[in-house]
Amino acid sequence: MNRRGKEDRSRFKAAIFSLVFLLISISFPSVLRFLFKVSSSTSNEEVITEMSSVFGRKAQIVLFGDSITEQSFCPDGWGASLANAYSRKADVFVRGYGGYNTRWALNLLDDIFPLNCSTPPTAVTIFFGANDAALLDRTSQRQHVPIDEYKENLCKIVNHLKKCSPDVMIVLITPPPIDENGRMEFARSMYGEKAMDKAERTNEITGIYANHCISVANELGLPYVDLSSHMQGTPGWQKKFLRDGLHLTGEGNAVVFRQVMAVFEKLGLQPEEMKFDFPHHSKIDGDDPTKAFRDF
Repeated sequence: MNRRGKEDRSRFKAAIFSLVFLLISISFPSVLRFLFKVSSSTSNEEVITEMSSVFGRKAQIVLFGDSITEQSFCPDGWGASLANAYSRKADVFVRGYGGYNTRWALNLLDDIFPLNCSTPPTAVTIFFGANDAALLDRTSQRQHVPIDEYKENLCKIVNHLKKCSPDVMIVLITPPPIDENGRMEFARSMYGEKAMDKAERTNEITGIYANHCISVANELGLPYVDLSSHMQGTPGWQKKFLRDGLHLTGEGNAVVFRQVMAVFEKLGLQPEEMKFDFPHHSKIDGDDPTKAFRDF
């Protein structure tokens, strides 16, 4: 093939490529609208509402909190244990945000718990306070939230959830106790000589926040888990339940799981009494499998 022929062929390929790209660009939004059955004018909130109906078959449990919640789906985590306990009975969603306090958490409410959601959560755990209790004159002072504001913020979170669904089950969880020596040991292992010379949290101050969390629960008539007192009732709790003076060990996670599970069961969320999302395999006829689904 001569040079001109090669150039013509290259231009032809380029033209074909451009045409295909143009067709894809024009049709792609239409394909998306077809798949999700929403118009181009549909807002993000409406899309969330439409898609949430997919999960409407089962109860929904949302774990809302800081890093102790964020890490709850790690191996042996309390969130993972809940998901296992409610397998095929309820969906467990983790909404944990490491380092967050209640002040910052308020900015998440409209996105995580939209008021126009067609399938609001069945139950929500609220597990904040460990960062709110950070001391002002220490390395984590930017996370500090005054105790009165902490209480007010907890009330705001609860009120938003009640607006989302008046029937939602809400469980408050106190921050765990603090092992100050454990915090210092962890800091030295991470930063050596640059480590802080004082723990950025104390058990005494964090305990005050825990008590105020319980106070909010009592004022609002909500169930709660007094993790602070419960853990400290066990000898050697500092190393048994806390791996770095704050975050949970496997045994610490087990404590949270048992305590939360006990509250949920009192509220009526007993896994053994809840219906499967789809028929159990023993109910499916090999000759007529669709019958079990029609009758379910």
